[in-house]
Amino acid sequence: MSAAPQAERRGHGGPLPADTVSDSDTDTGTVTGDDTAGPVGRGVPALDDLAGGWMPAGELAHLPTLRNQWGQGHVNRDLTSLSWLAFAPYSGGYHTGVLRVDGEPQAAERMRWSPWGVQRSAARGPLTVRTEVRMGYERSRVLWRITLHNAAARPRPVVVEQELLAMFAHHETDWGWLYGTPWNSGHHHDFYATERLRAEVLADRPRQVQTLPHGERWIRLGSPRIPGIQRDEDSAPMLLESELPDHSAPDSGRVRAPGAPCLVRRLRVLRADGGAAPVGDPAAAYTVRAGTDLRVGTVALGAGDGLGFEVRVDQAGVTGVVATHGNHPDSAQVALAGGRISLRIGGEYAVAAEPLPVGSWHRVALRVGEQGAELSVDGAAAARTEPWWGGRRWTATAAGGAVTVEDRHSAARSAYAFTTPPDVLSAQGARAVARWDLLLAPGESRELGFVLEIGSGSDEVRWAATTTADAFGVAFEQIAERWRDTWRQAFTPGGPEFSGYLPTLVTEDTDLARTYYLGALLAVYLRNTRVSRTGPVFLTGGPRLGPTTTYFWDQSEFARTAAMLEPAGMRAWILAALAQPYDHCHSFDTRNLLPVGNHYAANDHALFRTVTAYLAVTGDTGLLAQHAGGRSVLDHLRAMAYRPRQRRAGFGEGVLVDLGRDAWELLECVPNYRDAVVSFNAGYAGMLRSLATLLDLLGEPAEAARARADGDALARAVLGQYAGDGRWRIGHPEGSDVIGHCLDFALVAADLSGDLPPEHRAQMVDFVSGRLLDGDWMRALDPHDPVAPLSDRPDHGAAGAFAAWPGATAYGLCRLGRPDIAADVLRRAHRATSGGLWGQAMEVTADGGYRVAERGVSNRESVAAVAVTEAVIAGLFGIEAGLGTLAGRHEGTVRGEFGELRGVRAVGFDLEGVRPTTGT
Repeated sequence: MSAAPQAERRGHGGPLPADTVSDSDTDTGTVTGDDTAGPVGRGVPALDDLAGGWMPAGELAHLPTLRNQWGQGHVNRDLTSLSWLAFAPYSGGYHTGVLRVDGEPQAAERMRWSPWGVQRSAARGPLTVRTEVRMGYERSRVLWRITLHNAAARPRPVVVEQELLAMFAHHETDWGWLYGTPWNSGHHHDFYATERLRAEVLADRPRQVQTLPHGERWIRLGSPRIPGIQRDEDSAPMLLESELPDHSAPDSGRVRAPGAPCLVRRLRVLRADGGAAPVGDPAAAYTVRAGTDLRVGTVALGAGDGLGFEVRVDQAGVTGVVATHGNHPDSAQVALAGGRISLRIGGEYAVAAEPLPVGSWHRVALRVGEQGAELSVDGAAAARTEPWWGGRRWTATAAGGAVTVEDRHSAARSAYAFTTPPDVLSAQGARAVARWDLLLAPGESRELGFVLEIGSGSDEVRWAATTTADAFGVAFEQIAERWRDTWRQAFTPGGPEFSGYLPTLVTEDTDLARTYYLGALLAVYLRNTRVSRTGPVFLTGGPRLGPTTTYFWDQSEFARTAAMLEPAGMRAWILAALAQPYDHCHSFDTRNLLPVGNHYAANDHALFRTVTAYLAVTGDTGLLAQHAGGRSVLDHLRAMAYRPRQRRAGFGEGVLVDLGRDAWELLECVPNYRDAVVSFNAGYAGMLRSLATLLDLLGEPAEAARARADGDALARAVLGQYAGDGRWRIGHPEGSDVIGHCLDFALVAADLSGDLPPEHRAQMVDFVSGRLLDGDWMRALDPHDPVAPLSDRPDHGAAGAFAAWPGATAYGLCRLGRPDIAADVLRRAHRATSGGLWGQAMEVTADGGYRVAERGVSNRESVAAVAVTEAVIAGLFGIEAGLGTLAGRHEGTVRGEFGELRGVRAVGFDLEGVRPTTGT
């Protein structure tokens, strides 16, 4: 099907709605018309021309984000609040506060993203409210501008109330992919509770919605599992709507609590209407001890529902967990603390005043709802959660026209200051409110601005906030100017911002140019200059996840481009990455240099590809002698390329590499994609041949010959898995089955294109063109594949495709001799950005278009999408940066049918070649 017309309508800005304030656009230098217009295609476009157009909020599955060089955050569906704010070492919990006009919160009707900020707009009759929020350039600072316009023919009184929350903590640890955020009780990642609070911003008044769990969950007795999917509980591979893995760093401090020594009976679910139903065996009495881990049954709890059971404790002062609803950070947990019954749920904690009498049975009931959770014993209330804004951890103080917020549990301090003094400024608990009573004349516009500063000293943050507010107009515009300058420097040799630069694409093909430059912008947007001790890093994604995290696999998808733009940062990153236990993790926290998550089968290929791309682009062969993790970089390359020698499949002919049975290590959501898959076997064959090339250059011909022979044998085994019609067989111990996935196409085309007979090349192209490419994007898995119904995820399944796949597929098409199809893929890709940049997944919509997905805990931005820029450089222009470059065999051209690349910072182009020496 072709989805281009629908996606094009959604992706373009169009003219401003009649009820918007047009002069606020010209203030910022942004464009207001078609967001694909402008001089994109005749050299580096102005950054303003890459900003998104106004998007109806209802068409956005995933809302825009906010980033600077230090931090990240997410806008919500109201007009001002932000969630998931993090400027390591500061992380924010809950949200920053809602704007109310005449006492009511306003839902954003339209949104517009630019690299330096996000605009939101809504109308109340003739009154238009437009806001814009920006992060200070290289600051832990946020600036908001509110513009109100009265289009009526008579004066309009307006009451503007801005809620002010700053629930930040200073934390030097727990910066994994699922990083810690502060709660009234504790510091942990709690995705679902935070998301429920984000959805609550349009409520009339704050509520405790984080205490109302979602979904069917197991009732556990005794010691609760560390939150995350346990291997014996997988309902389906990576079903993220209801479960999350524990991708935290080892320093997160998560420990498994013991069970409480007690007896439990008559476990039941209590319904809001007064009904009840048993859970598990109604006649059973369960013995709980410290090591007990017993699942009894599954229960979903709605507002007013609860859990009931009878408990008996036979010794005083008992501590431990009695029962837990689920295996999530927000799970309701009933426990004993020194003999007192307690409740933990959604970041909140409540404990009874008196110990539970020992030696007798007691009726315990837990009720959950949007107004909080309550625990009763023998019919009397024993413990209840308090409002999260009530000031138990954070204290807001309004004085001297500013608000300061203090965290009792860490050194974090925050301050709000204003451009126009509020008529009323009040604080109670953790929450402050600024109110302005305005009277807008007919046709009048009025601006209000405020600033949030985060740091570790009350006086310092207050001074910084008030100083910025006093010069708000200059500070606000300077943010955009700094971004524009950074963008220009990304293509300028010798600039102070980057250690390298990117090629300038000069072409009359405006669609191709827009995709190329949006990919480059994504790299700049996700580049962080403060989080890592190694220097600048390209973060993998977020902002609901990973403010310091980089995945090996995602980095490899644009390794050549990264080595051109930030060679110094990439060199440091490579050494840090190779020092990680990459055979046991998929990513690492670049702040504390700690491993994160489970192993990925892609790691060897990804790291090998990244290192060799860096070597070939920069000519920096001295890196080979550097040590990381106890061995030289060259020996790391050997170890990764020689992995097939230790992992031969114990089935079939025993040549292919067995990648294991754990779907989490491969494509996560495709249950049969495991064991001897074609993709990474092709990758290993390519790695062995590349290593052979490097060893020849280093004067090791005998070892090179052995590596090449291994690569050739593995390549033949891979080709033996061809199933016809562009599909490949997966080898299993019990036999094989056939799959049509883009990853097999991409890696076979990238690493074994020269081994394929012409008819197979043509069939592979036909399969991708006819089954996977779809309108403005593609599907990772053929929708007609038998496993497709079990792979309903928008990144690796049949419902859409991961950020990197169109770029990787386009490169593969070039390798198979079809740059014409590749160019068409790249020309359309920019239309799937939902008014911003590409996310982790783009999903197909009901009208056949594509949009950035939110479901499945997808990221709003994913650095892997820079693969589209890589595909232009390496695919359409053929600058593949293979290791033969080091011997003077330069590939590619700077001029061709798709235009011209100027300023290619790579060996054989802007850089002279360097012949490697062993150095080890």
